[in-house]
Parts: sequence; structure tokens; C-alpha cells
Amino acid sequence: MKASSVPRFSPVYPYVSVLLTGIILLSFTNLTRAQESRFSFAQYADGKGDTLNYRILYPDYDTLRTYPLVVFLHGSGERGHDNKAQLKWGVMNFATDQNMMAYPAIVIAPQCPDSMHWSNFSGFKKNEQLHLLPEPSEPMRLVIDLVHQLMKKAPVDSTRIYITGLSMGGLGTYDAIERWPNLFTAAIPVAGGGDPTMAARIAHIPIWDFHGAEDPAVNPKYSREMVNALIKAGAHPGYTVYPGVGHFAWLGAYSDPQVMAWLFRQHK
Repeated sequence: MKASSVPRFSPVYPYVSVLLTGIILLSFTNLTRAQESRFSFAQYADGKGDTLNYRILYPDYDTLRTYPLVVFLHGSGERGHDNKAQLKWGVMNFATDQNMMAYPAIVIAPQCPDSMHWSNFSGFKKNEQLHLLPEPSEPMRLVIDLVHQLMKKAPVDSTRIYITGLSMGGLGTYDAIERWPNLFTAAIPVAGGGDPTMAARIAHIPIWDFHGAEDPAVNPKYSREMVNALIKAGAHPGYTVYPGVGHFAWLGAYSDPQVMAWLFRQHK
């Protein structure tokens, strides 16, 4: 075989591939940071001295109109005091260029302190039916106080107040609408659950429930029980179960353009 016919493999190609991969990852990281920076740091303080850290996303501010308010409740892994971890999952989808243009809204992402919860149900630790306890958790009380404050001080459309959350936040979503059924316009609980005996109380609220079929952290039965109870109460909830998916149902829910379109067309 002549030397000229021997295949020649350039060592440049692997380096080019690595370089392109690095550029893509860097671009994605920069995009994520840009979206994160759109959420301003804030803190709510009530008259008792209790405080709640939260991040807030404002739309293209227009003093001639009001905007929907989205309450986003994170999961247990994002609890703390850094006022940053709560942006890890899901809520960034509201801050993309496309969604901010299509669905301008005020979005709040409060952070639940360590060892506390958004919801106050009995039965969860024993994998039993959930029952709403009389008083809300302290973080949930502060979230609702914050919502009422924003309704007074920010250009909030009171006919379009939405709530959504994942895992611990999915439980918190049901907790909130079951306690304050006349406050919220629509709800998207993800990998959560609620008290099915309260279904008639929230049957008028448009709800789209999401869960992974193989969720090991929050039993899928909690969503199934809520959806069945809502249907019996005369409601028409959306219900999506992702086959072969564990706890990360929110990856599909919040990245689905139909979910955003459905949420923002809900009005009282």
C-alpha cells in the first residue's frame, strides 16, 4: 500500500469536538445565570417579626395594565436561607425569553426555611390518606400574606392568580387551594397530593395534576386519589402520569408549551 493511500486521522477533530461541547455548556450556563438574574432578591416581613425570603420576576413593566401572579413552591431539597436554591427546578421556565414575551407575569418563588414545610397534612409519613390540619404551616401563612401584599402594591390581576409547585411544593399547592379556594384561579401540582375530602371545596378551580408513575418519594396514589375525588365532585381536572418516570415529573410538566398555554388562559 502506498503511503498516500493510508488513512490519515487528524488529531484536531477530538479537540474541536471538546471545544464545541465546552462552548455549548458555557452558553447554557450563561443563559441559566441570565435567567436567574431576572429574579430579584426580596424579603417579606409581617408585623410579628417573621420573615420569608423570596425571589420575584417582573414582566416588561407597563403601568397601563395588570399582570397574572404565579406562586411557585419548590421541593424539600431547596429549603434553606440562601434565597437562591429555590430557582433550581421548574421556575426558570417562566423566565425564558419566549415565555416572558408570550406570557408576561409576576412570578414569586419563596424559599421555605430548613426543616419546615409548605403544607400541613397528617398521614404523609405513614403513607396514609392525607388530611388537612386546621392551621397552615408558618411558611405557607407568610406566602399567603405576601400574595395579599402584592395584590395591593403591585400591578396584579386578581382574576389570574396561579399556584404551582413540585414535590413538597406540589403538596403545598393542594394545601393552599384547599385553605383559600377563592384566592387562586388555577393550580398545577406536580408530584404532590392533597386531602381528597376537600375536593368539593376546590372543584371550581382548574387543576392540572402531574406525577411520575414510578415516583418513590411521593406515592402516585396521592395524585390519583385527588383526581378521582375531584371528578366525583363534578370537576374536570387535567391528569398526566409519565410512564417510567420517578420523582422528576416536573421536567416534563414545566417544559411543555401546552402547560404554559393552559395556565395563562385561565381566568375567573
